[in-house]
Amino acid sequence: MSLRNALMAALLEGEASGYDLAKGFDASVANFWPATPQQLYRELDRLAADGLVRARLVRQEKRPDKRLFSLTEAGALALRDFTARPPRPGVIRDELLIQVQAVDAGDEAAVRQALKERMTRAETKIARYERLRARLLDGRFEDDYLAEAERVGPYLTLMRGLSFERENLRWCEQSLKILERRAAR
Repeated sequence: MSLRNALMAALLEGEASGYDLAKGFDASVANFWPATPQQLYRELDRLAADGLVRARLVRQEKRPDKRLFSLTEAGALALRDFTARPPRPGVIRDELLIQVQAVDAGDEAAVRQALKERMTRAETKIARYERLRARLLDGRFEDDYLAEAERVGPYLTLMRGLSFERENLRWCEQSLKILERRAAR
């Protein structure tokens, strides 16, 4: 998957500024496709040059002008083609896993601290994702939302993000218990 496709998918929500896309990206897509604001703006420029998104300038008083982006018909077709292809297999690249792998030859206290920090980040993300979930559901039961919502993709990816962070939390807790039991011996 490329940042290009992630941005076009984000524009399915409607016209947005680069700033709004970066904010929305951080709140939703970043759980599975992280990008810096600079990367987002560069890719938006490429998408516009390729005719996959349209950019229009909005003049503002007392603020810099802003560009609003929207998906073009060519962009929608490119996104459709992307969804028709089988995805490449996912991979995990996580420096913490290498540190845990090497814990027997390394600084075990530092690795335990890194696990605790990962737990804190996972808990923070879970709380943020739960708030987003509550906003999406807006008082509805999940089954009702899934049957009636215009777009279900953002909810499904949110559920994956929640599952991923809950598993991160569970694994960190389990790993810490094991390392602490071994350190007590």
